[in-house]
Amino acid sequence: VDCSFSRGVCDWKQEADDDFDWNPADRDRGDGYYMAVPAFVGHKKDMGRLKLLLTELKPKSSYCLIFSYRLAGDRVGKLRVFLANKKTAPVWEQNNGNDERWRTGKIEIFQGAETTNSVTFESERGKGKTGEIGVDNVVLISGLCPED
Repeated sequence: VDCSFSRGVCDWKQEADDDFDWNPADRDRGDGYYMAVPAFVGHKKDMGRLKLLLTELKPKSSYCLIFSYRLAGDRVGKLRVFLANKKTAPVWEQNNGNDERWRTGKIEIFQGAETTNSVTFESERGKGKTGEIGVDNVVLISGLCPED
């Protein structure tokens, strides 16, 4: 499953009961866009959630979720990833990003009898006033995550 935002093939949903929405942002090189939350949106500790609905994941299998992310700006906030069947705790979290670089996140998804039917990217507003939290190139592959 390849869910980059330029193609629009995946089922992305803005969550209705959060504080703000993620919005498309143009890539610097002009090759499509990514989803972003600017640092000045909302108030400290406000949350914005973007959910990817997953269908047809096979039970008792392994998957690897790979995505590009960046936390650009001083004290911009936190980016967390939640799986639908593990609602309480994030399976991935990042809160430091003093440069503008894009990095790669990887999450192993092990399907038991209950299958994961969604992945949620949550951004939490920090104290900073400049920068953004961005997500792009979300890919789900079958099997374990490859080594770097």
